[in-house]
Amino acid sequence: MPNYLIAFNDEWVPPQTAEQLQTKSQASMAVLEEMKQAGVFVFADGGIDASTALFSVQLTDGEPVFTDGPFVETKEHLGGFTVIDVPTDEDARYWAGRLALSLDWPQEVHRFPGGVEEIIDRQTAEAE
Repeated sequence: MPNYLIAFNDEWVPPQTAEQLQTKSQASMAVLEEMKQAGVFVFADGGIDASTALFSVQLTDGEPVFTDGPFVETKEHLGGFTVIDVPTDEDARYWAGRLALSLDWPQEVHRFPGGVEEIIDRQTAEAE
């Protein structure tokens, strides 16, 4: 079965009170528990944003060089994500909808490629 990433950017989340975050955390944890019971849950985490970035790494003369910045210039930061293992896009749509309802902010869904061959095929098709 393919894996799907259900994710949201931190910028999509309107300001929340501590009470709202606690309520939404409980609601989304209930959905994650349903995913576990259904056997589709792989991994989830959240609460990440620009402030949680620790370092960057780039290759210089074939060696990794770690720095505490600068980070890639972007206005968007990943806020959280869930990875599920389901057979169809429709199943992924169902679970993403459940998370969007529990959190009351948008979610974006990506299907992980089946391997490097699929990535190469997709890039070749896009180039044509």
